[in-house]
Amino acid sequence: MLGWNYESVQLTMDKYALKANTLKPDLVALDKYMEFTDAYKQTGPCCFSPNARYIAAAVDYRLVIRDTLSFKVVHLFSCLDKISYIQWALDSEYLLCGLYKRPIIQVWSIAQPEWTCKIDEGPAGIAYARWSPDSRHILTTSDFQIRLTVWSLLNTACVHVKWPKHPVKGVSFTRDGKFAAVCTRRDCKDYINLLSCDSWEIMGVFAVDTLDLADIEWSPDDSAIVVWDSILEYKVLIYTPDGRCLLKYQAYESALGVKSVSWSPCGQFLAIGSYDQMLRVVNRLTWKAFAEFMHLPNVRGSSCAVVFKEEDEQPQLDIAGLSLNGDPYDNSFDMSERQIGVRYEVAELPITLPFQKPAADKPNPKQGIGLMAWSSDSQYIYTRDDTMSTTLWIWDMQQLQLAAILLQKDSIKAAAWDPKSCRLAFCTGSSHLYMWTPSGAYCVIIPLPHFTIVDLKWSSDGTYLLLKDKESFCCAAVPILEESTDYSSDE
Repeated sequence: MLGWNYESVQLTMDKYALKANTLKPDLVALDKYMEFTDAYKQTGPCCFSPNARYIAAAVDYRLVIRDTLSFKVVHLFSCLDKISYIQWALDSEYLLCGLYKRPIIQVWSIAQPEWTCKIDEGPAGIAYARWSPDSRHILTTSDFQIRLTVWSLLNTACVHVKWPKHPVKGVSFTRDGKFAAVCTRRDCKDYINLLSCDSWEIMGVFAVDTLDLADIEWSPDDSAIVVWDSILEYKVLIYTPDGRCLLKYQAYESALGVKSVSWSPCGQFLAIGSYDQMLRVVNRLTWKAFAEFMHLPNVRGSSCAVVFKEEDEQPQLDIAGLSLNGDPYDNSFDMSERQIGVRYEVAELPITLPFQKPAADKPNPKQGIGLMAWSSDSQYIYTRDDTMSTTLWIWDMQQLQLAAILLQKDSIKAAAWDPKSCRLAFCTGSSHLYMWTPSGAYCVIIPLPHFTIVDLKWSSDGTYLLLKDKESFCCAAVPILEESTDYSSDE
């Protein structure tokens, strides 16, 4: 692993100056140690196993498995065609590869590398495949949503569900793995089918009040199912497993509707992001919206939020290595090979954020809450309004207010919360990794030449970050986050 990287951290220490917004707070630079692996080739999907012991990466038609201790190759599987999609089983013993050009599914075993499995739907084709919670069944959706098939790795039995609504969406499992909810559509009506994950028998079917169902998701306690309509109709519905409607929520009419929906990990809140640039939060106890957060380009001076703005650092020339007797016209020192550092400056309020008005004559306008996710403790939620793609908003659900705004130079590509602590990592397609905690925000320089981060994922134990470039990937060993106080808290 490469251990020579330094982490440039700027933390805001003077919270009283932040609240007054009259004095620019001191920025204290802290050096932390973060290790990076070498860059490894990939041509498609790559991800950690659920137990965080392995990393699977697709390299054309080969599936490369590395362990997360030495990052050496422990398994190498050859598929019949280029790999389009990979997914680990929940027990980390099997993984499937989608070869959608064929289209077939190949399954591989970590414990028994010689074992092989191939799933072929014939003329029906395969649009998508996913594991069941027991890690011994695979659900495939055929082309044109003709049927959903449940394949068993234990025997040759298979079960069919006709007319699934979507190839990728529209299927959700309970946390205990006992039931699956599958959306179907027939006679111009949407239905939810409840299947037992033991026998795969249909336990019940009920219709839902949607015009064109977009997706569903079980609540974290498995007691309710949230259903939301397509973007043409703002409608969010909550159903019990027996089909009783607990909530019909419609914030407005005659405009583009819901864009993203997410349960909080604690199961108490349901966040709804929509095309009107609003984040609405519903309380599960009362089934009523208790908070509405607007994403406006003009941030007022009365706001309690801290605005972190990314700024370039001027490269410093190290004169220690210069020689007075050398050739003054020697071009061996190439400044272009040196990475330009960045840092966060705390911007003074009020401030106007970069805003791009969506084109009115094009479909699928870039507006509304396109990215949204809860922290593992359900205290914070981040959002990105697509009309302000360079801005990341972080909301405090305890104080019910905006906690921080991170203003980047480039559009935010991906963001992910640490699964074990309150730490957010995100990327913008540059050579820097950005992080935020309740104590501040900082930028990390990637010590790999010409490596730009376009996607990132955490390992399940929060010890590694997988950073993906267009044709390669690397891993970063992340230090354990120490307990710290919130810079925006009152004393």
